[in-house]
Amino acid sequence: MKLISIIIPAYNHRDAILESLRTIASQHYPHIEVIIVDDGSDTPVVDDIEEISELFKKRDIEDKTKTRLTFLQQENSGAPSARNKGFGQAKGEYIIFWDADVIAKRDMLKKMHNVLTLHAEVDYCYSSFTFGNKKMPGQKFDLARLKENNYIHSTSLIRKEAVVKWDESLKRFQDWDVWLAMLENGSKGIWIPEYLFKVLPRKSGISTWLPSLVYKKPFIWLPGISKKVLAYEDAKSIVKKKHKI
Repeated sequence: MKLISIIIPAYNHRDAILESLRTIASQHYPHIEVIIVDDGSDTPVVDDIEEISELFKKRDIEDKTKTRLTFLQQENSGAPSARNKGFGQAKGEYIIFWDADVIAKRDMLKKMHNVLTLHAEVDYCYSSFTFGNKKMPGQKFDLARLKENNYIHSTSLIRKEAVVKWDESLKRFQDWDVWLAMLENGSKGIWIPEYLFKVLPRKSGISTWLPSLVYKKPFIWLPGISKKVLAYEDAKSIVKKKHKI
């Protein structure tokens, strides 16, 4: 059974991180390593090292496994930088960039691993998820659609040899940039049509998501909305220009 390296960029949000780690410790897939990269949190993640270690110690005793825990620290440089740093330490044949606000079902890694085992023709797999109580459905892998919009969450299982470096200069759409870069390398993905995890809403990151109707008239002109929409479109155009699409 192959090793899965779980790389978690962490910046504050202590309670969410601990809850996310509990769902990692409860995963049915036994062969994992967990790499936590503290991106300059106000309260360092290592302050909770005993509590975190106990979570996985219990898992290892019950499942007769040995989970390797790695704690890395850096000055605040952003999630892409933290992911790159974590990847540099990864030993697994499979990589998953696990966001610190992700709460996974216990069989998520097992299902993702099984799909990649069955489908040697693809380099990664992804699933649908929920954002709070809102369903965020995925879709079948489609080259043309991926070039228009991202429909793949960063918490997806990837073969290590297919992983590309995260662009640390991008402020938004870093995950879309990764999938497009992998696409240019010939990598393809496969969708698991199940809701395998949820994302906890928070004041930054994916919680800046807006419903599609705000991008249409007359909502786009509302105070506070137009600025967000323009920022969204500007960031999207930067990624499209980079990949010549």
